[in-house]
Amino acid sequence: MSDIFREVDEDLRRERYKAIWKKYGNYIVAVAVLIVVATAGYRGWEYWQARRAAESGDRFVAALRLAEDGKKTEALAALDELAAGGHGAYPYFANMRAAALRTAEGDTAGAVAEFDRIAGDRSAPPLLRDMARLRAALALSETATLPDLEARIADLAKPESPFRHTAREILALAAWRVGDLSKASAYLEELTADPGVTQGARQRAALLQQLIRARQGEAPAAAAAPAPAETETAPNAAAPGG
Repeated sequence: MSDIFREVDEDLRRERYKAIWKKYGNYIVAVAVLIVVATAGYRGWEYWQARRAAESGDRFVAALRLAEDGKKTEALAALDELAAGGHGAYPYFANMRAAALRTAEGDTAGAVAEFDRIAGDRSAPPLLRDMARLRAALALSETATLPDLEARIADLAKPESPFRHTAREILALAAWRVGDLSKASAYLEELTADPGVTQGARQRAALLQQLIRARQGEAPAAAAAPAPAETETAPNAAAPGG
């Protein structure tokens, strides 16, 4: 009896499927075809994008070789062209490298303009934008005012920033350059207190702290300068009585 019931149940199920297919079969086929076409199109688009990014990568490597060979003008032209028409992340890499080359060539204004443009590009990865801000501040570290540099990278010196060590070092050196020793000391203390700071940065910070202490000791030394004159007058005063 159970076999008969099972066969009847299977017959009913087949009839139900036939009715569903008869009513919706065309739609099911259309949806299946759309899924296949969309998947194939997406895979094709991915492949096309990967090919274009690979071509941009080859162009980027070629531009770097030009720079290594001392052909800076050709390298900058190739990097600028890649930045304007490259694919993937390579336009950003080309921008950063072109700005670095301009810095090395002494074109600080051009380099800072390039770094600032990258930093202001909302489509660029956030870490790359922060790195561009840091590089611009580094290029300006010997000429810009301390408030200008702080406006650029003070947030990068905060504890949660991955660039905090470099940002603090740049700001400390700028503060030292303009004679703001208290701020320089504060940035250096933050730097050396950070357990993640590199040994090289810690040593540079220690050296600058020594220079700050030496400069802070100049004022007391100047105040003590008249003392030898007082000791010279003492024998003169005693001479008449001798």
